[in-house]
Amino acid sequence: MDTTAPRTLDPALLRRAGRLLLRALSLVACVAAWQWASMHHLDLGLITFQNVPSPKDVLDAATTLLESPKLALHLKASVWRVFAGFVAAGIVGIGLGLFIGRSRVLEDVLLPPLEMLRPIPAVAWIPLAILMFPSSELSMVFITFIGALFPILLNTVHGVEGADPRLVASSRSLGAGRWTIFSEVILPAAAPNIVTGLSIGMGTAWFCLVTAEMISGQFGIGYYTWAAYTIQNYPDIVVGMLFIGVIGMGSSALVKKIGDLAMPWYHMQRKKR
Repeated sequence: MDTTAPRTLDPALLRRAGRLLLRALSLVACVAAWQWASMHHLDLGLITFQNVPSPKDVLDAATTLLESPKLALHLKASVWRVFAGFVAAGIVGIGLGLFIGRSRVLEDVLLPPLEMLRPIPAVAWIPLAILMFPSSELSMVFITFIGALFPILLNTVHGVEGADPRLVASSRSLGAGRWTIFSEVILPAAAPNIVTGLSIGMGTAWFCLVTAEMISGQFGIGYYTWAAYTIQNYPDIVVGMLFIGVIGMGSSALVKKIGDLAMPWYHMQRKKR
């Protein structure tokens, strides 16, 4: 007779599966509502679906794009522009944020002009980008750089300023020097904010892609979306939007995952709470 106890499923695994199911159902519900509204040409006065393509029309357009050899060229161009701008923004934003967060003099000197530039939308930078850079490719990278810079910079500043002063004082009392305090107290304390800023910055870089690729060029998902708009090809517009959304969401999640792997201590603290 088998006396072994029945195996029970891991509660954490069940919770994770339940969350994934809920998220999938949320997407299905959104698509179903979209299909219903476009099929019935819903008109609410302020918002109308009379000219909005249905999910089937968008799926047909997406299938055509997936079968086209131009898709690889579009993706290659856009990914290069976004990641080049993002990497540059990460280097500049984290570097400036660490210095501004630790120095009141640099905060007073650098933060006011940066805060003045921060609200300027990416589209407003187009004329200046064209004037500043001899290459249209560099102009487009600059637009994605601007989009990613400020979330990374401000999150880094807030992370550095949020470091526990008691830990800094304790380290000094134990004889730690400036570099030791910075590398072993300030930087680990600011790391969660830095990762959050990088994740948001990646998303905003993709957000600025259409603006960047309006400048010039023949390839890119943003250019594809803008070209579809100029000829009023509505299904292709939605396809471009969805491509940007999916790739942007995936790349932001990848940045967050890499950041999580680099901060094992942070997740150990969260699990203990």
